[in-house]
Amino acid sequence: MRCNQLKRREFIAVVGGALVGWPRTTYAQQTNRMPLVGVLMGLAEGDPQSDIRAKALLQELAARGWTEGRNFRILFRYAPAGTDLSRSYAKELVELGADVIVAQTTPIALALQRETSTIPIVFVNVVDPVGSGLVASLARPGRNVTGFTHFEPSFVGKWLTMITEIAPNVRRIAMMFSPKTLPPFKVYTRLAEAIAPSLGIQLIEMPVINASDIERALDNFGSDENGALVALPDLTTTMHRDLIVALANKQRLPAVYPFSFFVRAGGLMSYGADIIDQYGRSADYVDRILKGAKPAELPVQAPVKFETAINLKTAKALGFSVPATLVAQADEVIE
Repeated sequence: MRCNQLKRREFIAVVGGALVGWPRTTYAQQTNRMPLVGVLMGLAEGDPQSDIRAKALLQELAARGWTEGRNFRILFRYAPAGTDLSRSYAKELVELGADVIVAQTTPIALALQRETSTIPIVFVNVVDPVGSGLVASLARPGRNVTGFTHFEPSFVGKWLTMITEIAPNVRRIAMMFSPKTLPPFKVYTRLAEAIAPSLGIQLIEMPVINASDIERALDNFGSDENGALVALPDLTTTMHRDLIVALANKQRLPAVYPFSFFVRAGGLMSYGADIIDQYGRSADYVDRILKGAKPAELPVQAPVKFETAINLKTAKALGFSVPATLVAQADEVIE
């Protein structure tokens, strides 16, 4: 989906107004107006990942009978990491009277939650919705917020073992994240700390906020010939994926990434949830809410599709031999 197409959608979406209030949010109760779906993205407009995720959502809404401009309107807003746009856009979507809002990541979902306790919010790319205060429980969220978590505890062990399989001499593994865009980072680092001793590994937290932090951190860490890198699933690491991949490769670090698009950008390997699948699945909750379902009664869903990707071209350039067993597990192999 191209950016100009998204802009046309935004123009259509802002035509008209709506009153804010819970009963207004069900499509069946207001047939005299087209419902408005808001989408607050944590990546920049024009980022290919923004376009792909928007396309997945729109395609699955269409499959459920929602045709933009005929029976619903949609408004996309973008609040990339490193900006302060999430609060203002959250306020805007609430004031426009959105019937349901799709929120990408924990900080954006929290920004929306602070603005409304009535408009349904469907989150995606959230790690710890209970610990973050978004929902009361996974089975019964209990409020106006529900959605899809992309966290699975087994991820951490998989990342560490993938590194030790491809680079047995690794002794220190840095976990890169931004405390601003991944507030529940401790969910990952605590699991890693529990696993690391059995693998003979020392874990290092690598907090970063911006590109300068990333350059400085990897330049300093890269001098350790027995080091490796795990980039956590975080808006900051996603936004700066090309820089992280380039620097990790420059330092010849064995690195594992959370999503396959890092590997397509030249990264060594990845394992994680299929994010595009989650955006498609979120359309089901949007559809059900527009037809009268209450988010409080829609359980938070865990990831169901997972992806492993290996870049053999990168491995060869960095001097790593990828075990055949690891290649056999991959859903995508770049040669």
